[in-house]
Amino acid sequence: MHSLTQQRHLRTMLDLTPQEIETILEQAFSLKKMKDQGKPLPALLKGKNIALVFEKPSLRTKVAFEVATASLGGTAVFLPGVEIFRRADGATREKTSDIAQVLERYCDCIVARVHSHASIQDIADVASVPLINALCDGHHPTQAIADLMTIRWHKPKAKQLKVTFVGDGNNVATSLLHICAQTGLDFVHAGPPNHRIPADEWQAAEAPAQTSGSVLSFTDDPVKGITDADVVYTDTFVSMGDEAESENRLQDFAPFKVTKSLMAHAKTDAIFLHCLPAHRGEEVTDEVIDSAQSKVFDQAECRMHVAASLLAFFIH
Repeated sequence: MHSLTQQRHLRTMLDLTPQEIETILEQAFSLKKMKDQGKPLPALLKGKNIALVFEKPSLRTKVAFEVATASLGGTAVFLPGVEIFRRADGATREKTSDIAQVLERYCDCIVARVHSHASIQDIADVASVPLINALCDGHHPTQAIADLMTIRWHKPKAKQLKVTFVGDGNNVATSLLHICAQTGLDFVHAGPPNHRIPADEWQAAEAPAQTSGSVLSFTDDPVKGITDADVVYTDTFVSMGDEAESENRLQDFAPFKVTKSLMAHAKTDAIFLHCLPAHRGEEVTDEVIDSAQSKVFDQAECRMHVAASLLAFFIH
C-alpha cells in the first residue's frame, strides 16, 4: 500500500499527481472487485480513527466515508458542524485551527466538509495528520475522483474522451476540470458566461493539461458543448447557499437543462453523470436521469470505493 507523509493533504485535486490519482483509482477498483465478489476487505485501517467534520449536510459523502472506514477496520467519529463550529446563537464557538489541533491528538485523519475553502486551508496549515477535503465552496476533489472512476468503469477502453460539464462553474465543475486536465480527458464547460469556472482555477489547469494533452474549452452554447461528448455531466443550478438567487439562476440556466433532445447531440453511447442530489426538472429531466445512459447511481457507489482508497492512501 502506498503511503504518504503525515503532512500531505488533499485540499484540491492539484494536491495529487497524475500517478497518485492512478494509484488511488487502481486501489478503488480492487476494493470494488473484492466487495462485488463478497470477499472481506483488508483491515487497512485497523486501529485507526477518522474524524468526519461536517459543517454542511450530506448523504453520499457521510455514508461513503463511514462505511469505507468500517469496511477497512477503522472507526469513524462523526462531528456535525453545529456541535463544534457554532454556538446555539450562531456565534463562532471555536477557531477552526484549534479544532484541528485537538482532533489530530485523537484521530489519524480529518475528513472535512465545510462551507469555505478558507476552513480547509486553516486545518491544513496546522494539522499533522492528513486532511481530506470532502467539499468546500471552491473544490470537491473526492467527487472528482469518483467521477473519473465512473468514467473508467463504463469507458474502460477509451483513450481520448470528451467530458462536457453543463451548468454552473461551481466546486464540482472546478475539480472535474482539474482531474480531466491531469489525466488527459478533454473538458468542455458549457454554461452562462457569468457563471464560468473561476479564471484562476482555469489557469491552474493549463499546465497539467499541456502535459497530459487535455484540451480545455468553454462555450455558452449548450448544443455545441454537448455535440459528440462521451460524458455529459450536470449539477444543481441552485447549490447550497445560493437559494436566495434561485429565481435568477434558474432563468440564467434554463437553456442548459439536460433534456432528451439536448442529450441527443452527444455520442450515442455517451453516459450521463450527476453528483446528486438532483433537482429533477431544473437541471435535468426524469427521462435523462432515469435513462439507460445515466450512471448516476454507479457514480454514487464509486464515492464509497474512492473514500476507502483515499483513506488507505493517506494513512500509514
